[in-house]
Amino acid sequence: MWWQYALVFLGSFIFDVVAIPFPPAFTIMIFFQIMYGLNIWTVIIIGVAGSILGRYVLTLYIPLLAGGIFKKSKNEDIQFLGEKMKEKGWKGQMGIVAYSLLPLPTTPLFLAGGIAKIRPLYIIPAFFVGKFTSDAITVNLGKYASEHIDTMFDTVSWKSIASLIVWLLFLGAVLFIDWRTLIQKKTFTLNFRIWKRRKVVNDG
Repeated sequence: MWWQYALVFLGSFIFDVVAIPFPPAFTIMIFFQIMYGLNIWTVIIIGVAGSILGRYVLTLYIPLLAGGIFKKSKNEDIQFLGEKMKEKGWKGQMGIVAYSLLPLPTTPLFLAGGIAKIRPLYIIPAFFVGKFTSDAITVNLGKYASEHIDTMFDTVSWKSIASLIVWLLFLGAVLFIDWRTLIQKKTFTLNFRIWKRRKVVNDG
């Protein structure tokens, strides 16, 4: 049965390594646990390990991706926000734990951290605490839901929609709020012109 647990690890890794809206990794853990009747705590441990590796890889490549698609000023804003997050010390760590406890995709958290070039080791320990706790609860709830199939689809439906909406709102806040102006001047400003313009070469 080792290959079935390998699928759990690979699925969790893929769900958490991408920088696009994806369901939380616990959904793939629940799927394989129910499909193959796997040991629930082994699924949680292996799944969380896959998620952490995926998020670590995300923090490594997202600064390169952001540099190619966002304006320099937007990258500087997010890096500035990241520095402020680090200055908060234990408060920043508690914020990461609190967000990781929610049954929501944590892509925005690592997207902001990666673009801001925050060291992965600053985020991952707190992420592990919240992620393990959250996934332990949600995977066990998923097992319970599979035994009460009549209500399972309604639960998955509203959670998925709510997760996507909150993810988009959080990502929009990271990208479009002028954080330097907000923190330095206490003025709330939105900036939607964050993308790089492609240079048009005229061969004529």
